[in-house]
Amino acid sequence: MKNNWYVLYTKSRCEKKVADLLTKRGIDNYCPLNRVYRQWSDRKKMITAPLFTSYVFVHATEEELITIKKTTSKIVNVVYWLGKPAIVRNDEIEQIRYFLNEYSNVKIEKQPVKMNENVRIIKGPFRNLEGKVAEIRNNTLVLSLPSLGYRLMAEVSTSNIEILHYGYTQEVEYASRKKTLSILN
Repeated sequence: MKNNWYVLYTKSRCEKKVADLLTKRGIDNYCPLNRVYRQWSDRKKMITAPLFTSYVFVHATEEELITIKKTTSKIVNVVYWLGKPAIVRNDEIEQIRYFLNEYSNVKIEKQPVKMNENVRIIKGPFRNLEGKVAEIRNNTLVLSLPSLGYRLMAEVSTSNIEILHYGYTQEVEYASRKKTLSILN
């Protein structure tokens, strides 16, 4: 079985404890820590706080997740997507690491998929085809895929697409010091 990055959902404010415990047990994990300034009544101090509240990433096989979940009572569950444990791509983990090494006081915001947005299918039979979001239904999108002068409609899960931002690449964003990182949920 192949190791993938999975997401563990932890009890509130237990992210660092879970990450430390997993590390002590030799389990590869990642708890993204953000350097932020906190103001107290008498001083201002830079601290590290989890970027994603109640989430820790773990690099394991799907079978190992059951054992890992039982590691501590501070792990509530494994995060699921469409009935399977949610997999985070390795390059997304690396982008988060790079971004947090470069910047402090990072803020995250959820980026919804919008009507008429250009997207590329990253998984499934229409892989690598680009299209425009024609309709949104729960966790699936109806995409218009231009092909041979016809409008081909395909219903695709949101987990199988990536939003295209024409004219910008990640390298250009980093080189120009733009302080935005987009992560597709």
